[in-house]
Amino acid sequence: MNFLDTLVLLLYFTVLILVGVIGIKKAKSEKDFVLAGSRLGYFSHVGCLAAVIIGGAATMGSTTLGYEYGISGFWFVSMMGFGIAAMGLFVINKISGEDVFTISQLLGRRFGEGTQLISAIVTAIYTLMVVVTQIIGMGSVIHVLLGWALTPSMMIGGGIVLFYTILGGMWSITLTDMIQFVVMTTGVFFIMFPVSVYEVGGLTALFNAVPESHLSLTNIGWDRIFQYFLLYFFGLMVSQDIWQRVFTAKSDKVAKKSAISAGIYSVLYGLALSIVGMCALVLLPNLTDSQSAFTSLALEILPAGLLGLVLASVCSALMSNASGAIFASATLITNDIIKVYIRKDMTERQVISTSRLVILTLGLIAIACSLWIQNILVALDMAYAILSGAIFMPLIIGLYWKRVTSKAAFSAIITSSCVIFISFIIFGITSTLPIILGLITSFIVIVGVTLTSQPQTSLS
Repeated sequence: MNFLDTLVLLLYFTVLILVGVIGIKKAKSEKDFVLAGSRLGYFSHVGCLAAVIIGGAATMGSTTLGYEYGISGFWFVSMMGFGIAAMGLFVINKISGEDVFTISQLLGRRFGEGTQLISAIVTAIYTLMVVVTQIIGMGSVIHVLLGWALTPSMMIGGGIVLFYTILGGMWSITLTDMIQFVVMTTGVFFIMFPVSVYEVGGLTALFNAVPESHLSLTNIGWDRIFQYFLLYFFGLMVSQDIWQRVFTAKSDKVAKKSAISAGIYSVLYGLALSIVGMCALVLLPNLTDSQSAFTSLALEILPAGLLGLVLASVCSALMSNASGAIFASATLITNDIIKVYIRKDMTERQVISTSRLVILTLGLIAIACSLWIQNILVALDMAYAILSGAIFMPLIIGLYWKRVTSKAAFSAIITSSCVIFISFIIFGITSTLPIILGLITSFIVIVGVTLTSQPQTSLS
């Protein structure tokens, strides 16, 4: 990178920090801090949803899969898109009118405090792991582009996100997400995609140059497609960072429309980056590490200035995902654990100050875990396996089957969580079996315990 590109990237980081400071003035109440006052219209809301769905793992991971498998690499992000669209179609109407901040609060009203506590813990672990994936990605990008050592690169990237999230809460995240959505869209759809295709001589030349298997929608394998379905379709529907963004909409109609729109955007994003990965295969066929396909191609084909903007778009995807996830984790701990079990009489000002302290603590933990794991896709798969396997069945079945009991939901979350962690040990953290066994266990337990228990009415 030359001086101009480095300057663009550093200016972008500076803008995010300034926006965080602006967010302080808007976060005057607990609802402002946690849900940005639930005042977002369609265009701002769809941008925020898309920004939180598509992180650095999605951006660089889709390009990597395009490089290795061709067009079928689009399934990775597309399953996320299908998940958020399904949430808009089937879930948002079911949670309409619920005055809650978290999934766990909703489960607590339906099934009691015990279920609220255990679901908050499980979901907080998931969101923290998502933060870890984004910090690893940020560190890798800064390390490659600016030449800084990997450890301080992770600490700096994570520190910037931590700073603006602590200051303004959801308002700072919302304002930065709007910027990040524009930068992401410009960098991928209007610069990286067309320039990559132009460099290989057009789409026809590209399709003739890559292996024939790269043009198959199933080249990645049905087993991998099914794994993505289990991890991301189910996971996005019950993800706290997604739900928290849904609650920032000014109406259910806006939330539903923007969820469907963000889903469509995600599918197009995954498709565009899979093609970029194929271009990288043609132009850089001898990469030693396919995970560097996006950054290596950008460094190869983009002129000064545009390179800095495109790399800022990668950082946008990373930072928006990280800020949303860390804030979601802090909200779960503050609202579903501290407010319920430790400090029940907190004022709004105390809730905000406690949230900021929790965000700081979680951010430091996430940075430490990032330095330890240093593998973005492994951390992401673990996060979604924990979430989908343990939370999906109790939440969705509970919304549609009123007969489900508190004991059944609590038992399902506990049992499936144990099965998932034991399966990680037995089959490895890259196996699909933990999430399959978690879903099956959760379904069997929640149905079995419900049918053998006395019917109960909702606790809400």
